[in-house]
Amino acid sequence: MEKRPFGKLGEISCLTLGGGGTGQVWGPTTRDEAIATVREAVDAGITFLDVAPSYGNGEAELVVGEAFNRHLPNDVRVSTKCMLGNPPPDEVLPRLEQSLDQSLARLKLEMVDLFFLHGQIVPDAMAGRVEGTPRRLFIEAVRPAFEQLVARGRIGAWGISAIGVPGAVLETISEEPPPLAIQAVANLLDSVGAMKRFDEAARPREIIAAAHRRNIGIMGIRAVQAGALTDAFDRKLPETHPEMVDYRRATPFRALAREIGESPAALAHRYSLSIPGVATVVLGVKNRSELRECVAAAERGPLGRELIARIDAAVGRTD
Repeated sequence: MEKRPFGKLGEISCLTLGGGGTGQVWGPTTRDEAIATVREAVDAGITFLDVAPSYGNGEAELVVGEAFNRHLPNDVRVSTKCMLGNPPPDEVLPRLEQSLDQSLARLKLEMVDLFFLHGQIVPDAMAGRVEGTPRRLFIEAVRPAFEQLVARGRIGAWGISAIGVPGAVLETISEEPPPLAIQAVANLLDSVGAMKRFDEAARPREIIAAAHRRNIGIMGIRAVQAGALTDAFDRKLPETHPEMVDYRRATPFRALAREIGESPAALAHRYSLSIPGVATVVLGVKNRSELRECVAAAERGPLGRELIARIDAAVGRTD
């Protein structure tokens, strides 16, 4: 599998196995199938596993723990996350450590290579009104706590979820020390869907470009926009749901995929892999069949400019 530069963190496979699918966020699977999917992903050349406690109440972490039982292959790295919110400053480090301890126990590991702040970073003026971690708290307590965990060898590096609030994310990326990795929305609609909990524009490509300029490793998420860029959803959603709105918007994209003989999901993943700056695309697959489709798509490589332009035109995306 293609390897790409991952900021200051070496190289990474162009695909990362996320824990949303194996943690049953994106439809049902079984523990045995999830374990088999993780093992096959590594056999296929995937060198990064991205999980979180919130993926199935720890299920995704348990799957990795059972898949390798303390014997993670030497070239495979793991990230997990903590949904911190807005605690008092003196509780930040204890909460991060408690979450990390619980994750490590489920993963059956001594440390993780990347530890992400899960959830939004929000402007101080929005604190208390919007769920997330205020910028002042991040600067005064969260970032120093992450740095302390790195210095103590509990984590290899730290990163942030770079979905929102966009202005706050861009400020955080510009500061010292910056995160060494971010997770940013990278799909052909530039849509964050139901994760948009802020009023300003999402600006995912601006965030990716800003991180790339600072040599921050970029993990692209939501390649198929929670199912909106596939043939059909694997779960029921109301017609007004943001993902259903995106699904209807993507109707011409699905027609184009049929025209060129490729599945919408595969084409969407190849598009995300073609976005400048994206080092790896995080897969939300829940079984080996879905995994194989994504691996095969990655093997066909990024898209050419002409096809990207046709896709952009089909969905009305403009720079």
